[in-house]
Order: sequence, then C-alpha cells, then structure tokens
Amino acid sequence: MKVKKITLIGLLAACLCILAPVSFPIGVIPISLATFAIYIIASLLVWHNTILVILVYIVIGAVGLPVFSGFRGGFSILLGYTGGYIFGYILMGLAISLLLKNNKNKLWMYPIAMLVGTIFCYLFGSIWYMVESNNNLASTLVVAVVPFILPDLIKIVVASYVTYILNTKTSISSTLS
Repeated sequence: MKVKKITLIGLLAACLCILAPVSFPIGVIPISLATFAIYIIASLLVWHNTILVILVYIVIGAVGLPVFSGFRGGFSILLGYTGGYIFGYILMGLAISLLLKNNKNKLWMYPIAMLVGTIFCYLFGSIWYMVESNNNLASTLVVAVVPFILPDLIKIVVASYVTYILNTKTSISSTLS
C-alpha cells in the first residue's frame, strides 16, 4: 500500500473518529454524525478504501477510544444493542461507493446511493437491535428507525451536494481514488 493511500485512510478515519462521537440524544439510540461522515467518505473513495476507513474506525473504538456516539468506546459497545448499526456502516459505505463508482458526475445519483446505503445500515442494525433487546419489529422501528429518518434525510441532502461539488468541480476525486 502506498504512503499516500495509507495517509488518506488514516486522515479520513480520523475525521470519522472526530465526527462520530458528536451525538444528539433522542432516546435509546442517539442521532450521530457518523452517518454524515460515512456519506462523505463513501462518496469520495472507492469501495475498498471506504471499507478500510470504517474498519479502522471500528477497531479504534473497539480498543476503547471514545469514538462511538456519545464519546463512548470499547468492545462492549460493539456487542450491545447499537453494535449492529456500527457494523452496518460497512454495508452502508460499500453500497454508496459501489453505486457512485461510475456515477460521480450525476447529482441525482448521490442521494439515491446514500438512501440505499442507509437502508442497509437500518436493516442490519435493526435486526441486531431486535435480537439484543428482545423487541419486536414494530417497537424496533419506532425506537431505532423512525426518529432517524428526517435527520438522515437532511444529512443526505447536505452530503450529496458537498460531495458532488468536490467530485465534479475539484480534482479531489482523482486524488482520492
């Protein structure tokens, strides 16, 4: 792996580690800026680099550094009821990167890719949440999905516009590939 790529992955993992702990408590699961960071990272990078950034973030959090929402860290967070959403970030990032691979010049594709990625994260995280909390589907959706739809849509609109501009109006896309 080239020094440039290692540096890039480290820098973007650091950005994710800085944004992800910023959260707004609304119930059992807080609204976090992690998804916003992943929308941007996955829209800028190729899929394998996106996954590396997210894996670095997960490992940093697993060893105990407070990079998960609410400035928490540790392996117990990954095994808890919100761990599925954290692991779901991998599917989210993969979906976004793959859907945008040949479509970075199409603004309309950004929100679609981010919505698909978010759905993967919601699905994986919600199944995990149901198993860990012994809740049924309806109560899981009320607690773990519905409160996040509007905030995630807002993050998607902002991230779509920002990354579209970065990818089409600057040379950042060729630099980050």
